[in-house]
Amino acid sequence: MKPWVGAVLLTVTLFASLVASGCGYHTLGHSAALPPNIRTIAIPGFVSQSRTFRVEQLLTDAVVREFNTRTNFQIVHNDWEDADALLKGTVLSASSTPLAYDSVTGRAASALLTVSVQITLTDRQGKVIFQNPSYLFHDQYEISRDLNSFFEEGSPAVERMSRDFAHTLVANILEAY
Repeated sequence: MKPWVGAVLLTVTLFASLVASGCGYHTLGHSAALPPNIRTIAIPGFVSQSRTFRVEQLLTDAVVREFNTRTNFQIVHNDWEDADALLKGTVLSASSTPLAYDSVTGRAASALLTVSVQITLTDRQGKVIFQNPSYLFHDQYEISRDLNSFFEEGSPAVERMSRDFAHTLVANILEAY
């Protein structure tokens, strides 16, 4: 092996270790975007401007569950009583659009669920800590072709999408994206 090859390998190894150590990866909780005085977050039920049944309830429940499992914040369900911050959500729209059709029956075989949500987190003084005016989430689901064993998967699709939304929202709030 030539001496300069060893020097190049050493340089590449050092560069790679520097890049890896400064990649920005860190565990949750080391870089919270929330001010240190916030210990309790009020998350009242989200409001829905959509005609989709219970979507706001599923989203609210998923966000509360995600905060409870991933953080040490105390979560309350009322507006301000004993809370340091208030997280409000509004479901702007929810829709289901056919994606594929059965060539024999002409019925929809799969659909795409799309939900748009507005989120605002404010402190007691009304200062906006975090805001996203239009989260947009999608989930695809299959529609059963067998009428005898018909099972509408729309509800599990909303639940999956709610979990994805909650996971993303909490990460965005905590990591300041």
